This record gives sequence, structure tokens and C-alpha cells, in this order.
Amino acid sequence: MLKPYLFWPSLLGAITLLGGLVAARRAWSAAAGLEKLIVLGPVFVAAPLAAFGAEHMVLASVVSQMVPDWIPARLFWAYFVGLALFAAALSLILRKSVRLSATLLGVMFVLFVVLMHVPNAAAQPEDRFVWAVALRDLAFGGGAFALAATQMDPARARGARGLLDAGRLMVALPLLFFAIEHFLHPEFAPGVPLKKETPIWFPAAALWGYVTGAALLAAGGAMLLNLRARTAATWLGLLFLLLTVLLYAPIWATAVQSSEMIEGLNYVADTLMFGGTVLLLAGALRDDSR
Repeated sequence: MLKPYLFWPSLLGAITLLGGLVAARRAWSAAAGLEKLIVLGPVFVAAPLAAFGAEHMVLASVVSQMVPDWIPARLFWAYFVGLALFAAALSLILRKSVRLSATLLGVMFVLFVVLMHVPNAAAQPEDRFVWAVALRDLAFGGGAFALAATQMDPARARGARGLLDAGRLMVALPLLFFAIEHFLHPEFAPGVPLKKETPIWFPAAALWGYVTGAALLAAGGAMLLNLRARTAATWLGLLFLLLTVLLYAPIWATAVQSSEMIEGLNYVADTLMFGGTVLLLAGALRDDSR
């Protein structure tokens, strides 16, 4: 029987994914081509949010250790963030109060970067994985801001444009860093460049590292310059979806020890959410990007 810290994140993530797909079925049917993938961006973000929210609840004592020492009531914040993640996931799949939830979600990820990741990176500037985590969360916040921009009133077009541009840059810059990491370390699992190496059973492991690096570089450059950024973000979202299904899901499914299972689940959720994030940005960008 699965332990609670494996069972609940897996169950709630799966329920949210299925519920989101059902809720998006009409919009998905009405879309054509790669637009169908963009429609599913909020679902691919919501499911990992629910899984991470469950982790915060069942592993609150562990998560609380990540809260800086100078912040009081660290256990409270672990539970609070877990509930906030649940609320954001529910908002995304039901399409209710999206502007508020997306804005708050973006602010939350920016606070993660400022309060936790930047101090960690400053203390360990030589650790590339610490920087990768910081930039990953920055990109998550950028995708949320891009979604929030699409929900603003037409009368606030200038503010929406500024928020979208901020979100675009918050996604583009991490992509360029990730691309360099893939070129320097192609033996590590493609996607968000963290500590896991590509398993030996995955064909052409190093080649996938270089291919992913090239895709990240092209997409990051397109987003930075706002040249065919929507198309680039959509194709990159498809790549991350394929990596989730073809690489990380099998890693999770074949894990034996509990530590490997929770790691595999986190990699699945992380990669799927990053793909959903770039799709949120694609959905916010106009077809006539310069």
C-alpha cells in the first residue's frame, strides 16, 4: 500500500488532471491544430499544483524546514501554501476568478524566488542546480502573470501588456539558462536541468540533451525578442509534454523504493507544470507577435 505522502499527491494530481480535461473538452473540441494544446495549458499547470499542494499537507513538517528561519510560524506557512496551491488548481480547471488566482500564484512564486532561492543561490553560487530551481520558479511565476494578463479588462490594456511582457521575460530568461545547461551537461535528464541523469534505457540520451537544449535556446530567443513567440512556446510545451509521458512517467512507474517514487512523482509534476507554463504564455501571446 502506498504511503500517504505518495498516495495523496498522486490521487489528487490525477483527479485534477482528469477533471481539468473534462472541463476543457468543449474548448478543446472547438480549437484546431496546436491550438488544442494551448487550451490544455491551465490543466497541465493545475494538476501539478494539486499534487504539490497535497505534498505540502502530508509532508508539512518537512516542507516547513524550507521556510527561512527568520519567518515565524514556519509550519503554518507550509499548510497555508498547500491550501493556496489547491485553490489555484481549482480556479484554473473551473475557470473561476482566474485573474485573481493567477496573479496571486505569480506573486507567490516570485516570493519563493526572493525569500528562499536567491539567498540559497547567494550562499552556494557554484551550485548550478540551486540556480536552476530559482529560475524554474521564476518561470512558473511568469506563466501565471501571462495568464492573469489575459483576464484583465480592455480598459486596462496598458497594464495587461506590461504584465504580459514581464511574464514573457520571466519565462524566456530561464529558458536560455536551461539551454546552456543542456549543452554543457547533455547526460542529465532533459527538461528542467536538475540532478537526475538520463536512464541508460532511454535511447540516445545525450542526443536528447542537445536537442532539448537547442529547442530551449530557440524558444527562449523567440520569446525574448517576441518573434513568433507564440509558435515557439506552443512547440516547446509539446516537447515538455512528450518528455513527461515518454521519460519521466516511466521513471516514476518503475521506481521501487519510496524515495525514488516521490522523486519520480515530483519530476513528472515538475516537467508537466513547466510545459503548462509555456503554454499559458502561448495562450496569452497574440498571433501577430512581431
